[in-house]
Amino acid sequence: MQTFEQFSDVSVLGSNLQAIVDGFGTFSILGNRILLDEGLGSEGRDGSINFQKDQWYPLATFLRAFDRIGKEFGGYMQRQVGLSIPKNALFPPTVVDIDSAIQAIDVAYHMNHAINGVPLFSPATGRKTDRIGNYGYERQPGKKLIVSRCTTPYPCTFDEGILTSMAQRFDRTSSVTHVPGACRSRGSSHCIYHIAWK
Repeated sequence: MQTFEQFSDVSVLGSNLQAIVDGFGTFSILGNRILLDEGLGSEGRDGSINFQKDQWYPLATFLRAFDRIGKEFGGYMQRQVGLSIPKNALFPPTVVDIDSAIQAIDVAYHMNHAINGVPLFSPATGRKTDRIGNYGYERQPGKKLIVSRCTTPYPCTFDEGILTSMAQRFDRTSSVTHVPGACRSRGSSHCIYHIAWK
């Protein structure tokens, strides 16, 4: 079972904090409050949150904010935050269809996390540091189906939101299903998702 503390040396890029604010939609003040309570960013005069999009913030603290969102607002809100991630995260320019979109999630995920300010994926060298789990990609031959095995420390519903947002960017008929069985919310090391389209 993963703990927040095991990621004490890992940081997340500040632009990802915006996904929490965006995920709350018209109730963004609630997202602001959770981030501020967890020590992420600073409070503006109007109660808004200020943070630097290109600055690194502690991943353990970010994960605590997600845990709190789940406890106070449920998995639906965590999924909404996941749906917002692709709007704010860095993605490689090679994303052109549903396959490359799902494949790119793992690369972008590692580009948006760092140790000592060094991103866990370098576009220049193609090197990836496996420290925070992965978003898997396995295309099923002859089918419009991708299997993604996720081993990240983020909530399952959040990962489902990211997969959904990226798939639907390129195919509006796509759907994402959490496969019954193994689940990180019940102590498993992974969750499996099916991404299907017509």
